[in-house]
Amino acid sequence: MFSSVAHLARANPFNTPHLQLVHDGLSGSPSPPDQPRRSRHLAAAAVEEQYSCEYGSGRFFILCGVGGIISCGTTHTALVPLDLVKCRMQVDPQKYKGIFNGFSITLKEDGVRGLAKGWAPTFIGYSMQGLCKFGFYEVFKVLYSNMLGEENTYLWRTSLYLAASASAEFFADIALAPMEAAKVRIQTQPGYANTLREAVPKMYKEERLNAFYKGVAPLWMRQIPYTMMKFACFERTVEALYKFVVPKPRSECSKPEQLVVTFVAGYIAGVFCAIVSHPADSVVSVLNKEKGSTASQVLQRLGFRGVWKGLFARIIMIGTLTALQWFIYDSVKVYFRLPRPPPPEMPESLKKKLGLTE
Repeated sequence: MFSSVAHLARANPFNTPHLQLVHDGLSGSPSPPDQPRRSRHLAAAAVEEQYSCEYGSGRFFILCGVGGIISCGTTHTALVPLDLVKCRMQVDPQKYKGIFNGFSITLKEDGVRGLAKGWAPTFIGYSMQGLCKFGFYEVFKVLYSNMLGEENTYLWRTSLYLAASASAEFFADIALAPMEAAKVRIQTQPGYANTLREAVPKMYKEERLNAFYKGVAPLWMRQIPYTMMKFACFERTVEALYKFVVPKPRSECSKPEQLVVTFVAGYIAGVFCAIVSHPADSVVSVLNKEKGSTASQVLQRLGFRGVWKGLFARIIMIGTLTALQWFIYDSVKVYFRLPRPPPPEMPESLKKKLGLTE
């Protein structure tokens, strides 16, 4: 039992490369010595399969973006009622004292239709965010991998996942910010607007473009740590699941079995995502509701306890959301027959340097 715990500790996503070299080298199986070098440094030998395009091609990136649109747009829209209650708990904690109390008050005041408020900006905004988040993640992952080289990509793969996801999310939040601002106004200000068509002209008249982009900085504060955790934790959790939990190699798993692993890894990543991004999420919700406030003013007023209001609802929402997003995204890749590289293995050249192979 203690041996298993030691293995899991060495495989954690934040372990430094030098502490796991020997462990990974002994457990990895050597790849063919004459295999030509590919730009896809993160992949071990891919399973022979008929793909619709090459890994890292323009078509690959475009279809990954389509997968991001489907996975983010649909999941965020489906969870609009929970998101609405969570936002109201953050901006008016005296009235909305808990998740069940929040649902009860919302149903009493707005009826069942009230739970769907903000669905349009949610669908549009998070579809655009998903396009940039997943599409650019694949772009930056290949770009940074080519810059690092095969051996350093393997050694510093967690850092690569963090850097690629942070870069992608920077652009994704610029696409999301206008719709996020409109969504919060609709959900948290009774009588302000009931639809996106009502909210956008009113917001522009009051604060011009600032109304749509004043929340982009706190949005970066919320979403960049969230996305870094979402991608890095997911990638390393998948790696750990196949190494320590799944009783057979990934190449021997069927597509449905691989998607189950994807869902489990996504949920684990989602719980951590919710925790690291929640304080900034509270600031964004209050900031988009109030006129003339700054992020620092809102943070000072909320205090330490205030920024953690609604965390339980967010864990449920983000855990489910992240798991579904990864499941849908991976399913889209399967549907379009896109390359899905297996967890990375130590390059043969690095094994030779370490004396792990003849």
